[in-house]
Amino acid sequence: MIVAVASGKGGTGKTTVATSLALACEGSVRLLDCDVEEPNAGLLLNPHLTIAETVELPVPLFSRDLCTQCGKCVEVCAFNALALAGKELLVFPNLCHGCGSCFYFCQNNALTEDRRRIGLVQQGWAGKIAFSRGLLDVGEALALPVIQEVKKNIGDEEHTVIDSPPGTSCPVIAAVRGADFCVVVTEPTPFGLHDLDAVTALLQTLGIPHGVVINRYDLGDERVDAFCREKGIPVLMRIPFDRRIARSIGRGRPLVAELPEWRERFRQLWRDVERMMWDARNCSTQR
Repeated sequence: MIVAVASGKGGTGKTTVATSLALACEGSVRLLDCDVEEPNAGLLLNPHLTIAETVELPVPLFSRDLCTQCGKCVEVCAFNALALAGKELLVFPNLCHGCGSCFYFCQNNALTEDRRRIGLVQQGWAGKIAFSRGLLDVGEALALPVIQEVKKNIGDEEHTVIDSPPGTSCPVIAAVRGADFCVVVTEPTPFGLHDLDAVTALLQTLGIPHGVVINRYDLGDERVDAFCREKGIPVLMRIPFDRRIARSIGRGRPLVAELPEWRERFRQLWRDVERMMWDARNCSTQR
């Protein structure tokens, strides 16, 4: 079973929930940290990393001798990574998405493939947890290829937990796509509610069953609960504002390790998620 943990808003406690789920899992489990711009699951799990692989994109190299300045490569580039300036073809590597269209349409083979590093994928173990994370290089904007490389590490484990990026943009879609269920972590604030609305609408569009965990539920108002009731979204768990929880996270200690009473609560969360996943599948097969 693949469970993604998402949040429209950053700072809601998404990684706390993702790592707690992985630690509370009773079967074999892999955690994928797909928040490649700021991967911090390792701060709580302290994994022993044994494998590191670079993530590269193909970018064009221009041969002045072979180019006829036909402009076809510029025309087909959807990302404005190429421009003709007289007899010179200008290549902007940071805009290139590595789609390969320019190579395909160049009739004179004036473009050859170079490789540009954009990030890194690391693998290892955090106790019983198989751990993988992506790291986007500083200054790079293309998180998507790094996330896709991280997700290639989904293996034979019984369960996979995906720590997704915050927001609702393309990296989030890449992270949650293919998940059997998505746990959405939110907080009872106006910003939390606004982004909860956005991310649940995205999950509805993608057809991914989902439920909500409300973090620091006792600091805000009832609008998040009212929203979930109105939309028919189950509230799976409520985590209070507790100084002991804040202290454990501040020390880099996972919630379920520092406060053992939470381990059984997250095991129950696993059971609830599995039940709702099968309910959703049964409903879809009956249609």
